[in-house]
Amino acid sequence: MSGGLPDPPPDPGQPPLRVLVVDDEALARARLVTLLGQCSAPAARVLAQASNATDALALVQQQTFDLALVDVQMPAIDGRALARSLAALPHPPALVFVTAHAGYAVEAFELDALDYLTKPVRQERLQAALQKVERKAHNLQGSEGDSMVEEVLVIQDRHRTERLPLAAIVYFKAELKYITVRTALRSYVIDGALNELEEKYATRFLRIHRNALIARRAARALERHYDPEEGDGWALRLDGIDDVLFVSRRQLAAVRDLLARGLATG
Repeated sequence: MSGGLPDPPPDPGQPPLRVLVVDDEALARARLVTLLGQCSAPAARVLAQASNATDALALVQQQTFDLALVDVQMPAIDGRALARSLAALPHPPALVFVTAHAGYAVEAFELDALDYLTKPVRQERLQAALQKVERKAHNLQGSEGDSMVEEVLVIQDRHRTERLPLAAIVYFKAELKYITVRTALRSYVIDGALNELEEKYATRFLRIHRNALIARRAARALERHYDPEEGDGWALRLDGIDDVLFVSRRQLAAVRDLLARGLATG
């Protein structure tokens, strides 16, 4: 555990981000410190370094950091366990993972990491991560007193990991062993169970069929519909897309109630 380092040149705009660097390799920490010293808009000031999770937790409890740059693979307590401990604090720093192994990306975002950098870290990627931290800080300041925090669904799409805001999702539809996630712009395919999504996001989504959940805010109109498998019945038209989804007889009353009471809120 080490203390402060020389400040970077002063930034006439926002104050530099206060950073904690956590890595068991001294050379890796030194490289990050050098790169951070070259960053601007926003600038960054490394307040302290830690070679293990125990020292990192002690430092976070002693002083305030805007960002913790955390190595994933460390002896004893690894970066993922440290992330869980940081998340339990009243005012945790933003978290960015730094690792040589890209295979941890999905888990990193599930742990609410703001970004995920692979070694050797490039200057432009580090600067982009700092900008995310700054944007998050501004958003929190702008929504002070608002208890609603934007929820996201982490999606692994080919070789890309994406944080998809729940507010952008129009429906979930189970098809064979997968679930289609539909937004106004495109569709994604994920693994999982529709029942789990229904339980987790019950306030946002409504079951309208054994194979479909729709965003309550997106419900627009019921119309008569013929389905080759279901026969005559009703379908729900949704905002932002042309698709219509068949409504089961069992869920028809709930859908009518949603439309009648104007519960289509995000």
